[in-house]
Amino acid sequence: MEMHSFFSSDFFSLVCIPLAIFLVRIVDVSMGTLRIISVSQGARSRAAILGFFEVLIWLVALSQLIREGSSLIHYFAYAAGFGTGTFVGVSIEKRVGYGKLLIRVIVSSDAARLMETLRERGYGVTTIRAQGTKGPVTIIFTVAKRNCVTDILKIITRCNPKAFYTIENINFASARSFLVPASRPSVPGYFFQKRK
Repeated sequence: MEMHSFFSSDFFSLVCIPLAIFLVRIVDVSMGTLRIISVSQGARSRAAILGFFEVLIWLVALSQLIREGSSLIHYFAYAAGFGTGTFVGVSIEKRVGYGKLLIRVIVSSDAARLMETLRERGYGVTTIRAQGTKGPVTIIFTVAKRNCVTDILKIITRCNPKAFYTIENINFASARSFLVPASRPSVPGYFFQKRK
């Protein structure tokens, strides 16, 4: 009887249900965000697994919660969970570092030091001599895993603070020698890593 009165109370309807909607929506949308990122990177298996669990959460949990609540606070919890879930999903993706990136660096001086430092750290480097608006420049290319970008940017800033660089997503890199060997992945990292 006490449980029945709790589930029919205002506290359950106005606090517990909105909180549950908010939390479940965070999980659901985080998975959706990671799935979209995986699709853009061509990681089909990871995208399919994330999509399965995303829809499963929606059908089993969220649909039941939404059915229970129909007040303004429930709608607010739903929207807040969506926004927070998107933020959390992107944060997780940045933290885990799925995918590969092309870093292009243009330097007018001290290119040798930057190339040497990158190679010492295990990054593959390809260079091209070019002509910039103020004279000759060296364009340095390297392909690296996303979670290595912070390290590479620190090297660039330390060796050549005035260097101009761009970073682009790439879906596939054929030469594995360009990628720094990753440390042994954690269980979730191993489960979701892209396999060719």
